[in-house]
Parts: sequence; C-alpha cells; structure tokens
Amino acid sequence: MTFDTEIDRRNTDCIKWDKMESAFGVSPEDGLAMWIADMDFPPGPFLQEAMQGLLARADYGYFCGLESYEDAIIGWMRDRHGWTVEREWMFTTYGLGNGIAITLNALTAPGDEVIIFSPVYHEFAAKITKTGRVVKELPLAIVDGVYTMDFDAYAGMLSGRETMVIACSPHNPAGRVWTQEELTALADFCQRHDLLLISDEIHADLTFAGHTHIPMHVAAPQIADRLVMTTSASKTFNIAGGRTGCVTIPDPDLRARFHRFFNTLDMQPNLLGVALTRAAYSPAGAAWCDALCTYLEGNAAVFNDGVNAIPGLSAMPMQGTYLAWVDFAGTGMERPEFSERVYGTARIAATPGHTLGKGGESCLRFNVGMPRARVQEAVDRLADAFADLQ
Repeated sequence: MTFDTEIDRRNTDCIKWDKMESAFGVSPEDGLAMWIADMDFPPGPFLQEAMQGLLARADYGYFCGLESYEDAIIGWMRDRHGWTVEREWMFTTYGLGNGIAITLNALTAPGDEVIIFSPVYHEFAAKITKTGRVVKELPLAIVDGVYTMDFDAYAGMLSGRETMVIACSPHNPAGRVWTQEELTALADFCQRHDLLLISDEIHADLTFAGHTHIPMHVAAPQIADRLVMTTSASKTFNIAGGRTGCVTIPDPDLRARFHRFFNTLDMQPNLLGVALTRAAYSPAGAAWCDALCTYLEGNAAVFNDGVNAIPGLSAMPMQGTYLAWVDFAGTGMERPEFSERVYGTARIAATPGHTLGKGGESCLRFNVGMPRARVQEAVDRLADAFADLQ
C-alpha cells in the first residue's frame, strides 16, 4: 500500500489533466494539475478486484441485490462515524451534485434564498442558481488563523426569504473540521430561523490526527426534522466516475417530500457505482483510508510549511481533506498578477479562489492529493515564481 507511486493520467480523458490547458493555459506536458478535487493515486486493489469481478461475471444488464450495497454504507457510517443509518432513509443519486440539485428542487421553491458560508465549494452556488433559487452568501470569519461561522453577525444579514442552508462538513476549500460546539451553533441557527439544512459530508473520511468528523445527525439529532445528509465514497476513494452518492433523510415527513420529487425522475443506481462503493466500504477499504489520511496529512505539512516560508504567501492550517487554501494578499499583488505567476511561471493549475465566493478573491485552492514528490515540486515551483519577494 503505497501512495508514492507516480501515475500518468494525461491523454486518458481525465478532466483534471486533459482540461487544464483550456481552463488555465497550463499544458499537461510541463504543468502540475492541482485544481479539480480528485487524487492522483493508483486505485486501491480492492477496487480493482471489484471491477475484475464485474468483468468475470460479464453481465451488464438490469440488476438487483442492492441490499449488500446499502449494508456497506450502513456499516461504514456506523463503524467509522458512530452514525446509525436506517435503510429506508437512503436515496442513491448520480453523485452528490445531483443529490443537492434534487434536494433543492424537492424541498425549496423557485426564488427562495439558500444560504452558503463562503468561501465554499463553487458548485453549491451553481446548483442554487441552476434550480432557480437565489444564492445568499454569509461570509466565514477567520479566528486564530482558521475559518469559523459567525452566527451573531449572520442574524443581521438575513432577509427573511431564506429557506435552506447548504453547509460543507468538513469544509472545502480550507480543510476545516467543525467541532461539536460549532455544529450545535449551526443547528441552533437553523432552528431559530426555520431553515432546512443540507449537510454535505463528502470529505467526512479525510481527517487528520487530533480532529474528528462528527456527522450532523450525530452532533445535532434535535434538527432531524429539517436535516438532509449527503455522503459518498467518491472523494475518499477517488471513484467520482462511478457517479454514485447517497442522500440520507432521517425524518419521515421530510423524506416523503423528497421522495415525491425523486420518484418523478425514475432514477436507479448504476452497476459500476454500486460495485465500487460496496468494495470501498469494506475492511480493506478502511485500512486503505487510514493510510491515505496519514499520507495526506504529511502532504499537507510539506505543502503548507513550504508555502508559508515564501514571503507574502499564507496557507491556512488544514485539519483534513486534500485541499490547501493559500492567500496571496501579503504579496500586495492583484489577482491577475499572482495568478499569472502561478499559472504562467510555476505552471501550476490551481482553483481560483474568487470562484468559491466572497472572501476568496486573494486566494487559490491547491489539491495536494498526489505523490509527495509532486507536492514538493509544487512548493519549489512556487518559491521560484515568487523568488523576487525573498
């Protein structure tokens, strides 16, 4: 089990590598892809075995037997996160972007305002807009160098037209793992203002030593009547191509509302995603995940320590995920200038912070889910690109 193995994903129809030039002007021939949130590690052998099993069976028709897939999800959430999930609570969607879009359509109305805590994963705002709802950005505060939610300030920012919150736990882009106290405060905020809550927990498995992810339903069971949980194996095991996510709704009334819309779509799980998820949520997958978290924590230390040694650059401390958040405000440069140094000089494709909402204008997001030698190379390239600030 090694994460140092280099793999070449160029010219394989991999978005991360084959679309980086059109997105950022960084050629995959001499550039580093550190933008879209998937990892450059070989798949775990348990995933390969699952795919070989499908090939050996040679049957790609209609299928049943979803009970073992559901059991794998239930067991994973119980054993790794202390969360008891009932089978009837779960809906399988085509990934979590799809799950969030369905939830917006099912549980809110066009024109409703939907709260996000920015900067945050850009697809939240995209899904809100695409479904005809209105994005309501509430800015995260920075306390002791990390993001936090400032509910005292938020109360005065509300219009009264808000009906839902979409929260990211752990947080993307900054790798923040929310505490019990913070999750309780979020639950209180939702109750006080009569808001539904989508808790997007796609990065739940990727936490570092000293930090524990708490599922929202575990942290605040008192808001089960307004809570939608979204989870997937896709980020942990790099199987987003399986397009399989799980929307979990504990409350029967809320679940019935969701089901009425979901049922109109006539959706069924796909064979590939089911097989990959079942293989991922296994004892072998658990051991691989443990090793992955240790390796990612090492990558984060190499990247953040290296970046923080460059004058004018500041990387926010990471508590989990593989997404590093770097602020270039200290350089005194405007976004076009520091971006050109990263894209043009360092030849690194990173996610522009301004696309993740207010508070991200001077930042870039870097994916460190790759062999450590590439992480060190990225640090070296950034140091060279900003060498004149030394």
